[in-house]
Amino acid sequence: MNLSDRQTVKPIRRANAMELVLAELRSEIESGTFPVGTRLPSEATLVRDLGVSRPVVREALRALQALGMTESQTGRGTFVVSDRAADNPTFGSYSARDLVEARRHVEVPAAGYAAARHSGDDLDEMRSLLERMEREEDGAVWVALDSLFHIAIARASANPVFGKVIEEIREALATQSALLNKLDETRRTASDAEHRLIVDAIASGSSDTAEAAMRAHLEHVDGALEDIVRDPTTDRTSAR
Repeated sequence: MNLSDRQTVKPIRRANAMELVLAELRSEIESGTFPVGTRLPSEATLVRDLGVSRPVVREALRALQALGMTESQTGRGTFVVSDRAADNPTFGSYSARDLVEARRHVEVPAAGYAAARHSGDDLDEMRSLLERMEREEDGAVWVALDSLFHIAIARASANPVFGKVIEEIREALATQSALLNKLDETRRTASDAEHRLIVDAIASGSSDTAEAAMRAHLEHVDGALEDIVRDPTTDRTSAR
């Protein structure tokens, strides 16, 4: 399907519409149909031609911008700035590399201290958040709970600096998490399982086990992001 040929466009009618719209737009940019410097079709045009809702189109455009392929100019539209996804996409005020480096040096030791220092209330809060996340069906609510979960672990370390750092990057983490979940439908379930391992490790009182569980979780998140950046989305599911 070529968005430049309006007569050939067929509406997308799939469950994961945002991923398919993103795959289509990314393919058109990478192939040169929409070269660097050109403006993408308006939201209204994409809604009409792809047969999806405006929120789906907006999410796909946000994802393209997060991947460093486009930029939005107020009153003018969305313009192509790169024909390849950035190696280090930006989420809010921080890049993916910033987040990975900071989280490894903050959340891993914080989990270890939490295992040694947590109170009963700390553990109750983490388990409550985990149970809510496992039941939650709304993706946006899950992302908010995910942020609270990581803040709760940092606070359980009994070192207020860890908590402050996670709160500072909370918005960027939420943006990254939302993108990963939208582009990989298995990511949420995997995160829930990884979170449970972290809580169980903290509850056991083993700092080494808690640090290992948190380190594994962050490595999985980093790996999922690398898959999205490096591999064409059209290799996963084609919108054609």
